[in-house]
Amino acid sequence: MSLAAEAFVSQIAAAEPWPENATLYQPLREDQILLSDCASSLAVQAYLRMCNLPVHVSCRSNAEYMSPSGKVPFVHVGNQVVSELGPIVQFTKAKGHSLSDGLDDVQRAEMKAYMELVNNMLLTAELYIQWCDDTTATEISRPRYSSPYSWPLNQILAYQKQWEVRRKMNAIGWAGKSLEQVYEDVSQCCQALSQRLGTQPYFFNKQPTELDALVFGHLFTILTTRLTSDELGEKIKSYSNLLAFCRRIEQSYFEDSQAGSSSRGYSKGPSLF
Repeated sequence: MSLAAEAFVSQIAAAEPWPENATLYQPLREDQILLSDCASSLAVQAYLRMCNLPVHVSCRSNAEYMSPSGKVPFVHVGNQVVSELGPIVQFTKAKGHSLSDGLDDVQRAEMKAYMELVNNMLLTAELYIQWCDDTTATEISRPRYSSPYSWPLNQILAYQKQWEVRRKMNAIGWAGKSLEQVYEDVSQCCQALSQRLGTQPYFFNKQPTELDALVFGHLFTILTTRLTSDELGEKIKSYSNLLAFCRRIEQSYFEDSQAGSSSRGYSKGPSLF
């Protein structure tokens, strides 16, 4: 299909209303999904809830290989498949659903800068801890990542994933960092987020944006995920306004899921309450 034809199809799809049977795909929640993917999935779920768009969460062992980008989560909406928060935000915006339309150009640029900060620091730190910290990789990441598969495929896929992440860390200059340096990066990121949030309920005052969804996804997942050390979560707990922020979003957008999966398909995990 030509680029013009693809653009036409996308334009037609964007004009269609959001369906009730939209589905978000992620790895198996109980046995397989890792910290970084869980955080990314929760961020998308939070964003869609903030937009009041229904989505059913489907956990698949091969979700990563089903994704058009090779990354999770991804959503299946009508005949469209879109992966990762950024493209999903653009996709919903094309359908007339946006959380940041009320921002001016300066605020929008600031929002994007903080989203880059979260992706460059928190997401990268999560990947580093999962695959570059030998204890975490041995005790948690490789066993969980490979759990749906039998030997020897489980070993091959787990070590292949670890090699891919370590190659990425080397390319961006993180391979030589110590675990303590990574924790310090996380702390500095949290400090910047805490200062920007201040006493406001959300980063841009009274209404959430995609930045709030992204930050919530990562902070909440770090706070509620068991790792080989509590150090990562302790960095976040140093900032009371970030904790209150996570509780606020959980209470405002996921309260109906406290007893389990909601009618909207939120894949409920641990709670801060």
